[in-house]
Amino acid sequence: MSEQLNNETTHFGYKTVDKANKASMVAEVFHSVAAKYDLMNDLMSMGIHRLWKRFTIDCSGVRAGHKVLDLAGGTGDLAAKFSRLVGEKGQVVLADINQAMLKVGRDKLRDKGLIGNLEYVQANAECLPFPDNHFDLITIAFGLRNVTDKDKALASMYRVLKPGGRLLVLEFSKPTHEALSKAYDLYSFHVLPKMGQLVAGDAESYQYLAESIRMHPDQDTLKAMMEQVGFEQVTYHNLTGGIVALHRGFKF
Repeated sequence: MSEQLNNETTHFGYKTVDKANKASMVAEVFHSVAAKYDLMNDLMSMGIHRLWKRFTIDCSGVRAGHKVLDLAGGTGDLAAKFSRLVGEKGQVVLADINQAMLKVGRDKLRDKGLIGNLEYVQANAECLPFPDNHFDLITIAFGLRNVTDKDKALASMYRVLKPGGRLLVLEFSKPTHEALSKAYDLYSFHVLPKMGQLVAGDAESYQYLAESIRMHPDQDTLKAMMEQVGFEQVTYHNLTGGIVALHRGFKF
């Protein structure tokens, strides 16, 4: 389903809100969940999110000396691995629109001793504060569905990517089997909010997260959106029966 309703309104989960208000509403959700974000990821996915991220890294083509943008990078799972792969001559920028998430990520990576080639930038995906043709790789994992104007964000990513560079979008998507889809809905709308209440003291934010997944474009729609802003050789790979999909596109 398309995120944009008209020029002034958009979706916030299943609610219709003013586009001007969505970013601050999403920010409040992630401010609320930041402290327990890693724990909840493990619980919600039964640890499978680590396999999804490992597959993303395997598809990244990252080499020593590369410049990588981990957009909506949250608590830094991908950035930590990329920091080791690009080495001292490379650069990894962990960017997130939410200050609370960025702080959790920065503290976690510094605790791991990752300092030299990492930078932290608070940034909006729709208007990235980086030069044209700057990064060899951009990843956005479980963040695109929260962006107000996805087309604008994808165009911004295309602009700052070097020719020959690639974008990887790891995001919840549409299950490919009806039985799995029904079980997933039951889990998302009945188990997740209760888990959020018990662990993070916040059922409402996890209700929003479940709704935001359902409002996100399906696999083929997102592929077409990436192609529309200029990405080529766009493909996607379904993971865990399409609950998650990894989209990959190149800039030539």
